[in-house]
Amino acid sequence: MTTLSHKTYAGIDRFRLIAAILVVTIHTSPLMDISATADFVLTRIIARTAVPFFFMASGFFLFPKTTDGGPRPGRLAPFLRKTGFLYVVAILFYLPVNIYAGMVESWRVLPSLLSDIVFNGTFYHLWYLPAAIIGSVIVWLLLKKLGTGPALAICLALYAVGVFGDSYYGLAERIPALNAFYAALFSIFDYTRNGLFFAPLFFLLGALLARRDEPMPLRASLAGLTVSFVLMLVEGLLLHRYDLQRHDSMYLLLPVCMFFLFMTLLHWDGISRKGLRDLSMLLYLIHPAVIVAVRGFAGAVGLDALLVDDSLIHFMAVLAVSIALSIAVAAMLARSRDKNGAASMARAWTEIDLNRLRHNLGALRGVLPERCRVMAVVKADAYGHGALEIAACLNRLGVCDFAVAAMEEGVRLRRQGIKGNILVLGYTPASEANRLCRYRLTQTVIDLSHARELDACGRTLHVHVKINTGMNRLGENYPDAAGALSIFRLKNLVVDGIFTHLSVSDSLDDSDVGFTNQQIKRFYALLGELKKEGIHLPAVHIQSTYGVLNYPQADCDFARVGLGIYGVLSQPSDKTVLKPDLKPVLSLKSRVALVRPVAPGESVSYGREFNARRPSKIAVITAGFADGIPRTLSSGKGEVLIRGRRAPIAGRVCMDQLMADVTDIPDIARGDVVTFIGQDGEEEIRAEEMAESAGTITNELLSRLGGRLEHVFKKEEG
Repeated sequence: MTTLSHKTYAGIDRFRLIAAILVVTIHTSPLMDISATADFVLTRIIARTAVPFFFMASGFFLFPKTTDGGPRPGRLAPFLRKTGFLYVVAILFYLPVNIYAGMVESWRVLPSLLSDIVFNGTFYHLWYLPAAIIGSVIVWLLLKKLGTGPALAICLALYAVGVFGDSYYGLAERIPALNAFYAALFSIFDYTRNGLFFAPLFFLLGALLARRDEPMPLRASLAGLTVSFVLMLVEGLLLHRYDLQRHDSMYLLLPVCMFFLFMTLLHWDGISRKGLRDLSMLLYLIHPAVIVAVRGFAGAVGLDALLVDDSLIHFMAVLAVSIALSIAVAAMLARSRDKNGAASMARAWTEIDLNRLRHNLGALRGVLPERCRVMAVVKADAYGHGALEIAACLNRLGVCDFAVAAMEEGVRLRRQGIKGNILVLGYTPASEANRLCRYRLTQTVIDLSHARELDACGRTLHVHVKINTGMNRLGENYPDAAGALSIFRLKNLVVDGIFTHLSVSDSLDDSDVGFTNQQIKRFYALLGELKKEGIHLPAVHIQSTYGVLNYPQADCDFARVGLGIYGVLSQPSDKTVLKPDLKPVLSLKSRVALVRPVAPGESVSYGREFNARRPSKIAVITAGFADGIPRTLSSGKGEVLIRGRRAPIAGRVCMDQLMADVTDIPDIARGDVVTFIGQDGEEEIRAEEMAESAGTITNELLSRLGGRLEHVFKKEEG
């Protein structure tokens, strides 16, 4: 079963921004002029969830479950590099502020400098970055060496030490031994809210949540969050009342509250957006500098009473400027990534033109009857185009009906915020009925026995009934009207649709046209029998892409369009009755890694199938059959485009690389773009051509494009 860590979650990204805003409240105390108690609740209790959330989110994605129970290798090092880089940039950014504030004077003492860099942060909010580095390393080591149980025990013990040096310090200092112990700790760092005592527990909690197969039911997580937050509120107010805190950031109930908060966020459906992650981090890093700038500006223009002394307006001014600057910097980073990002760095990638997707949708709608709606088929990662982005774009264009092959594909789309109806075309066992309900998926009933199994689960399920009219794959057999009628009468199944699949609708040969018309006739005959029995017919659908193009007269409520919406046909020789202007959405590209001279008589690649007959130039290209390039294109059966010209594939296609003979193309150099599918100058290789050369069809070629390919999306215009 897929673990939670393999999905993306809008709730986590959205709460990142909320958490960053809460950090701004900590440093500006917006309610202080209204009520000191209200400000304490906001900034010293509610806002104390922010930093633990950031740690948990990092742990959630850093340490998902593996087969041996340990941390997944390869994820920690990039996190440490990125966090370390941010810390260095932040130190340099805030160096002028530290000089202005006189903090640099204390750094002349080496222990003080090391303490600030490793534990305290060189500016008051930057402690988060070294804490993230230390906390993540501790949890990685604990999980790797000891396992989950001992790791949790150690992290809880570290947190307990930290608590009594923070919110419960008033109790610890009354015990001489503890007082001496904490005095020694505070000679090393300023507080116990750091990467040693505070961060590890929250990193580990994130890791533990990532290892659950399913989140806690929403009602239970909300109840747990409510109870734990109320108790933490009481805890914080009591500690404040009796003045026990040295710092007020580590509560006994905080880990419990964070567990239920994070679990609740896992139920927040929507599309995960990197922009929110960038914006929240920038807001966290930038806002203290904005506080200094706002105060300096207010003093310079004589607006201290408004912009500084009024706590709420001060907060609003700091937040507004911080958000504006963060958006501006995020936009600059996004533009930089667009110019120098995935496509320029990737070894092989696809380019997906969403403008062409919109064009194709309009062209197909133009040939369908007005009442017939497009059901977009986005199975197999939308035929290699990227299911989430394709479905999200189609959602924006008004498509609210989708078809997938497997339940997990539908779950993934629903978790990522795709709206509308999602029909699972393939078999789903009755044991998954709860998930079908939970994610509001419509299940195909493949025959009467399957329908009875689903009905016996006792859950109300929305289904479409599949009828076998000659494909002889899935479906209740067309002559058995009694079987179909029995499905409609099962009490727990809500039948929203009924459909069949045409097996040779792509062919205009007389015998195939005759068979297809027979399938359509059989299907409508069964519908007539159901009507006679008093069944109110649900939505009807027959046509896939070729059904739309060759049998537009079919009277349907839906058209299941797959290939057509991506602008391709199965084979270049296919003829169709209708010829709408469809444009390929996908291009497949890679790069030249090396140009190698090869002397006459020398061979290239495995098997020595290519032997140079003349002095040759061979371009080594960074894509192979593991990226979806068919091995059957080896030894001249396939071609690529480089600098607007065709070059034959030389020798066998390897797993990660292939070679092309570029002897007749001048000036080939490392880094040149190689086009497998798409246009380069006046030349174009369509997916249909590549598939035919490989001895397959476009459907297979596109759906087998490797999972390690980067997707680069050209955004919709207008």
